[in-house]
Amino acid sequence: MRILLVEDDEILSDGIARAMRLAGYALDHTSSGLDADHALETIAFDLLILDLGLPRVDGLEVLRRLRARNQMLPVLILTARDRLEDRVTGLDFGADDYMTKPFDLPELEARVRALLRRGRTNQNVEVVYGPLRFDTVGRRVTVGDQQIELSARELAVLEVLLQRGGSIVSKEQLIEHMYGWDEEVSHNAMEVNVHRLRKKLEPAGVNIRTIRGLGYLLESQS
Repeated sequence: MRILLVEDDEILSDGIARAMRLAGYALDHTSSGLDADHALETIAFDLLILDLGLPRVDGLEVLRRLRARNQMLPVLILTARDRLEDRVTGLDFGADDYMTKPFDLPELEARVRALLRRGRTNQNVEVVYGPLRFDTVGRRVTVGDQQIELSARELAVLEVLLQRGGSIVSKEQLIEHMYGWDEEVSHNAMEVNVHRLRKKLEPAGVNIRTIRGLGYLLESQS
């Protein structure tokens, strides 16, 4: 799942980005409301975390434009504006949740999970492939009643392979799903994650087949 964080406090945004990536989400960050508006027009995100006091274009204007385009992705406002009228205005503009600073990261992570579940009411939160069950919000993979321990990167690889079940996924598609704008992209690191994931899935009867020159294909042996 891909999250856009719009926050102009560098220290705060670094902390949020680290937490979200450790939880298995791909996160893109910008400090500019104008850049955020452009990104939201051109890239499909699953969630927007939005500060209000932004340079150039205010967060409320970003939100207004988003809803004017009938884009219904969940929006969590994260701001220092803590007055009642600010909260009411943010929710009336179309935010799904409103959280004030300072805050605790575990609460932010819980609200993100709740919004992602809510945003998928018309989609399956759980993806089933052969014996595998993948909780896309809780970021858990199970076979029967046994959980398979996967790293955040391995979860990201599995998620995109499951989304395109039965189709070949290129390395470029995996990288786009796994990495945010400001992260270093390494084909070798991505291949290592695929290799490790393959080893963990093989006992469950699920294989990741390498299609030379094209990418990877998820296959179930059942």
